[in-house]
Amino acid sequence: MLIGIDPLLTPELLMHLCAMGHGEWVAVVDANFTADLLAQGRPVVRLPGHSLERVSRAVLSVFPLALDVDPPAAYMQVCHSPTGHRTPAQEALAALVAQAMGKPTAVQALERFDFYERAKDASLIVQSGEVTAYGNALFCKGVILP
Repeated sequence: MLIGIDPLLTPELLMHLCAMGHGEWVAVVDANFTADLLAQGRPVVRLPGHSLERVSRAVLSVFPLALDVDPPAAYMQVCHSPTGHRTPAQEALAALVAQAMGKPTAVQALERFDFYERAKDASLIVQSGEVTAYGNALFCKGVILP
């Protein structure tokens, strides 16, 4: 065990998050996401039984969001939903991003297939146990300042 590290962060997940450089993206996806297909050989770490919010909170506890990317976070928009509609999981995600940034911060809603295309470029996919549809997020890693 390490002091101050969220116990949900496995050694494998910490290794992959640490190896990422600034400007790289991590996808935190739901239990139904086609992670292995879209990862195309990149790492997939599974944390079954945990919600999108819980996994995202753990990741963001050690993962600085990019200050030079606007916005540094995105979620998969519910198909055919009105503009601005968010599921409770997406609302929780937006609140986590605002907390991580220390200010209200936009979280981009990506159309489903646009999300899949962006996830293909993610350096890492973390598959949660989220069972709510559209429980998927992307985060861009920022620079760690001294």
